[in-house]
This record gives sequence, C-alpha cells and structure tokens, in this order.
Amino acid sequence: MRSQARISEEDRGGSAQVPPNALTSREAIALDLVAAVLAVRSAEPVVAIRRMEGRDVLPSGPFRPRQHDSLEGGTLALVAEQTGGNLAFAHHLCADCCAPTDGAVDVHTVAVGHIGLVNPAQRRSATRAIWKSWYTIFPWEDWRAGKPQCLPQIEDYLATWAAQPAAPSDMLFEVDRPQRVRIAFGSSAGWDEEKLLERYALMIDAGLIGANAASAWTRTATLQTGHALILARAIAELRRTVKYRPVVFELMPEAFTLFEMQRVVEAILGLPLHKQNFRRLVESCRLVEPAGETRMRTGGRPARLYRFRRDVMFERAAPGVRLRPGGG
Repeated sequence: MRSQARISEEDRGGSAQVPPNALTSREAIALDLVAAVLAVRSAEPVVAIRRMEGRDVLPSGPFRPRQHDSLEGGTLALVAEQTGGNLAFAHHLCADCCAPTDGAVDVHTVAVGHIGLVNPAQRRSATRAIWKSWYTIFPWEDWRAGKPQCLPQIEDYLATWAAQPAAPSDMLFEVDRPQRVRIAFGSSAGWDEEKLLERYALMIDAGLIGANAASAWTRTATLQTGHALILARAIAELRRTVKYRPVVFELMPEAFTLFEMQRVVEAILGLPLHKQNFRRLVESCRLVEPAGETRMRTGGRPARLYRFRRDVMFERAAPGVRLRPGGG
C-alpha cells in the first residue's frame, strides 16, 4: 500500500534556505505503517491479515502526521480501523526503504514495521480480521510433528543453487552461498528456530520464493512478499523474546493449565517440548502461581489452573521461558 504522507520542503515550513542534505523539490518520503498482529488460537499461531486485490496483506496504511501523534499511535489506529481490534501496544520492528516510484516526483517509500500481541479475548473482538496460521506462510518452520514434509524439496533446491557460480549480488555477503545455506538451515549445530528471517531472505535470493519463484508450491503463498518479510522478522523476534521476557502470557487467557501454556510455547517456537521438563522449567523459574481453580478434563483428573506471577518482573532481569535455541 502506497503512503501519501510526504515529508517535503513545504511540510518543513517552506524555508528559503535549504540545508545541503535536505530533500530537493523532486524528492519525497512516504511512510507506510505495517503491523504484524500475532495471536494463538487452539494451540495454532495465527496472524491477522486483510484481503486486498486478490492478495493477503498485513494491516497497513499511510502515516498521517495531522491524524497520528506517533508512528506507534498511527499503527494502533490503523489496526483498529482495519480489523476491529484494539491493541494495547505495538512495538517497533524495522524500517526498510524501497525504490522510488515512477512519475514527476521521486517518492521513496519507507515501510515501518510493528509487532502486536493479542490474547484470546482481544482476538475474538477483532471481527474484521482474517486469522491465518503463520505456518501456512512458512510451512518449513513447523517441526512440532517432526521434520516438515516440504523441507527436503527446499534443501535440494538450495543445494543446487549453492553449487552454482557466485553472482554479483553475492558480493554483498561476507560468506559464500554454501555457508549461507548452512547458517540459515542448520549444520552440525542443528535447527535454530530464531533464524526464520535469514531463511526467508535466503529463499528469496535463491529464487525459491517470490514472483519469479522456480517452485510451484512457493508461488501459492498469497501474502505480499514485503509484508511476509516483516512477519518473518516479527516471528523471529517473538521466538527470541519469549526466552527472556514473559511475553507468552500476553497471548494467553488469565487462567490456564501448564499443558496449555506448553502448547502455546510450542506453537511460537515451532518445536515440540518435553512435558515434564517444561513443567520443571516453568516452576523453577517461578513464572506462574496457582489460580485456585481447576478445569475438568475428558477422561482424567481435574487440571489445576495457573496465572502469571507478576512479581517475577521485579525479581529477575530476564524472566522468560529459558529455552536454548533449538528448543532445548
């Protein structure tokens, strides 16, 4: 989506003396706000999307200085307008500059990405959002039931690509093609769930994803590529952050079982976790406390309900689910 908010000489007051590094009369900057709004539904991680001209896009729109008091405020307003949901906050992720558009004025678009997390109650209130599993967009990232079926095809394609002579664009990287593949998709160190963005960017460079994709199954992905990059960055950031901050509780109801919490963490990481080890980890970190209630389970004893123990925020500098890369 092209932003119409422009920063030009007139917006700065039309001063007669223009600094040497200021924008010229034929230059303008358009700010496009893009939000990756993430939630978990029935143990499946989902992202809020909109359908526009036959393509899926994230909630997005132009930053309007006369309406929005800040970039974050503008993002929150756009999410509410386009999905019907009200985010409590939106954290800044990135800002990427695109090439200028054709026409009388050179417009450089800067896409400003934000991440927002919603709990089940907030997700239900976002009536105009389409909630889509992010593993339908990045299917190679879901290891919860074992190695993804699509991954061998990706690995074979990348092995062929890596064996080809280097292209001029490869000079932008400090490592060669085979090293990039090993870093992104794992080597002797194993799969690193935090490298989602590196994997997706590599697949674009290799021609495996995008408008000119060589593989038919990758062309079926409908999320606009630029927005998919912002989503990849958001998921990678969440996967890192869940290990040192209690952000998992922002995706959960007020009361929950430890098994439900485990399913949410597994959904975020895309990895299976050992039940007893996870329980010991959560209890040793003192992240939760009994809620004083139970919930009946089919064919078993009532399950004890827990809630987030907020005092942990004042007791440790990094009160997250202390998992190492690789889910260990």
